Amino acid sequence: MGEYSLAEAIQQFLRKSRLKSPVQALQITDVWEQLMGKTIAKYTDSIKIYGDKLYITTAVAPLKQELLFQKDQILQRVNEALGEKTIREVIIT
Repeated sequence: MGEYSLAEAIQQFLRKSRLKSPVQALQITDVWEQLMGKTIAKYTDSIKIYGDKLYITTAVAPLKQELLFQKDQILQRVNEALGEKTIREVIIT
């Protein structure tokens, strides 16, 4: 059995547990304003991850349309923020 740093042990635990998605959703929520800007962050109701899908919820129709146009950029930015290619699809609701 090898030695691990605390960060490595936590990452290994998360990879094997069902807590990975909720923890990643919290990470994304924390940096959402930095990733997308203040206006988008202000009108985003929720961000959730189920499997490899990122669900973004907003009640503002023009924002929904804008987010639909930016799906590829959102996917790229979120995966960069997470440090791995976790998200494969962005769904705007």
